[in-house]
Amino acid sequence: MRDISLSSTHWLRSAVLGSAVALALVGCGGGEDTSGANPVAQNVHTPAQIAQESADNYNDNVNGLITGATLKRWMGDWVNQRPPGVTGKLVILQSSAGPEGFEFVKPDNKTVFTYQVPTSEWVQTRSNGVIQTVSMVPDGPTIDALLKKYGIDPNNDMIVCSMGTGSFSLAMNQGRCWYMFRYWGLDKKNLAILNGSNDWQVTSGAMTAADFAATASNPPNNGIWSVRDVPNDNTALQASVEDMINVVTSSDVNDLTDGVFIWDARSIDQYSAGEIDENGNVPANYMSTFQNSGSRQGHPNGTLQLNYVNMLLAAQGYSYKPKSQLMAYLDGQVDAAGKGFSDSTYQHVGVGNAYQPGDTIYAYCETTFRAMITGVASAVILGKPTRFYDGAMVEWNSLSSIVAADGNPILPADSPWRTDLASRSYFKPASSPLLIATRQITDPYAATANKIINDDRAYKLGTGGNGGSTGGGGGGAPSNPCGG
Repeated sequence: MRDISLSSTHWLRSAVLGSAVALALVGCGGGEDTSGANPVAQNVHTPAQIAQESADNYNDNVNGLITGATLKRWMGDWVNQRPPGVTGKLVILQSSAGPEGFEFVKPDNKTVFTYQVPTSEWVQTRSNGVIQTVSMVPDGPTIDALLKKYGIDPNNDMIVCSMGTGSFSLAMNQGRCWYMFRYWGLDKKNLAILNGSNDWQVTSGAMTAADFAATASNPPNNGIWSVRDVPNDNTALQASVEDMINVVTSSDVNDLTDGVFIWDARSIDQYSAGEIDENGNVPANYMSTFQNSGSRQGHPNGTLQLNYVNMLLAAQGYSYKPKSQLMAYLDGQVDAAGKGFSDSTYQHVGVGNAYQPGDTIYAYCETTFRAMITGVASAVILGKPTRFYDGAMVEWNSLSSIVAADGNPILPADSPWRTDLASRSYFKPASSPLLIATRQITDPYAATANKIINDDRAYKLGTGGNGGSTGGGGGGAPSNPCGG
């Protein structure tokens, strides 16, 4: 069986090599608009360097998680109120229109712009070299097309990811917005998440109805910038299935000494494959926990579970709980509702037995939408090193030799990428092959499952193409006259 065991610092070694290539790149000259033509040398950042810790009072933040009060101050006098290091526009990207009367943060269409961005623009179906996976971070041409569509200068503008109407799903979109830009290298000073829905900003007293408008800005489709202009390699924010295979424990026990904290953001009935639900009851039908026609249900070994809904205050515009309450969860504490991290015994782990200082958090759910909320809590508010397993359980649970609806195993029995092994997962298989979707396998014996990350690094350096996309997201970006 092919050995795929790699050091947990594999991504860092690859990124350093990529940066060495970038340093050797020279300009091709000519023309006034050379954006994207001369990829810049990349500063390779670790998960710890990508993370940012919020102030205890969210009102004090000028990036990361910001409040309506901060946004209102910016809107009132953007040129004079811009945060340090930001010299461009204020660009608010809403995932939906807000309720009537609070549809859109009011733009002036001079220095403040508000655009409605559909969910489809945050994700893309891509191959990691082994399997096609849905809802991955968009590739280079797609993110560049988004920058062009909304006229975003990634080095100088301030981008605010906003939900509009309050909901769990739209809070997930905020996370996808932040993750996409941060992954592609945007500096933390240029990126913020608005805490809570539009109407909550008024209810809380942070903003007034006059701060909202019925219509959004029209996308100008005139941007000239590329992620190749951004001098940061933040691809360590994404963990591939290869990374996950290398950090799971050999038995289903959380190792407090390995520097890894794997966080399952789903409900405990999915985590347990139906053995227990959120109320401590045994579900009547474990198949009711299945999603996306998966071959099995369960979790990677060594994972701890805490439902993403516990991060937000639904009655307060789906805003994030105070920083101290979020940290209490990581400390292993249980809240007033009895919610806290549980392990494979489905019992709370206890104080001191959850996150350990220095751990890197690996966040996932089914498609890493729910985990965007837990990841924002850990990486943007608490400042903990965090990586998102973007392929998530829809990918993990597909990498098995279980027979699917077409009568064939998804992976051959000797594929090194099988995760349906006792040394990698706890799971229960689907009750019938007819319930299991046939997955598009790229190469069951691929040498690596890091194709997406490798392609995206190559794109940033001007040495690669479209990152192996297969659909979703926006169109292409202007070609690079320097080649690549």
